[in-house]
Amino acid sequence: MNRGSVRGLAVVSATAVTAVGAVTGVVADSGDRPGTAGAIASDTMLLAGIPEGQQAQVQAALLTQQAETQAVAADTSTRRAAEETARKQAAADAAAKQKAAEEAKKRKEAKETASRSAARDASPLQVQSSYTVAQVQALARQIVGADQFQCFSNIVERESTWNYRAANPSGAYGLVQAYPGSKMSTVAADWRTNPATQIKWGVNYMNKRYGSPCEAWSYWQAHHSY
Repeated sequence: MNRGSVRGLAVVSATAVTAVGAVTGVVADSGDRPGTAGAIASDTMLLAGIPEGQQAQVQAALLTQQAETQAVAADTSTRRAAEETARKQAAADAAAKQKAAEEAKKRKEAKETASRSAARDASPLQVQSSYTVAQVQALARQIVGADQFQCFSNIVERESTWNYRAANPSGAYGLVQAYPGSKMSTVAADWRTNPATQIKWGVNYMNKRYGSPCEAWSYWQAHHSY
């Protein structure tokens, strides 16, 4: 090989390296942007200046570099997708944990409320020969509970004006005007003289028929009876 051939091969090799670097730079900068078409055009233009025998080698190098660049971009996209999936899963887990904690809190509160209600029902009430309105109302507050007392009171006020001995010629009797009054014996035999027995029966009746004293009061307002 003479000096001219060596010089020519060196120029071709340098041109090939320059072409690879130039086209690779365009491809790397373009990513997935519309400039990719420009990279292909540059590739073609640069290959035109390289001897035909070296074009295949340069083109193979270009394709290899492009594949590597695309692989890096794909790895980056996959990593970002995995990170986003992990972030969403963490958020979903945190939301589920919070919801479970709230539900557990509600169950605990409901259990405590039921326990207090049971304690009220089980607590002994001192039986007296007679009761004032204030005493009867105090019994009702204890048995009915604060959240339903006002509704219960509205009904009792209109049915008997808090007179636990109120008797109606029709046979209705007591604070809630049970009809007939003997129905209250399902709670205790002292239904005629014990306001606590009448209150317990009245609350049970309202809960079973209407859902609660407040629902019973809503019905009473529409029909003036319950």
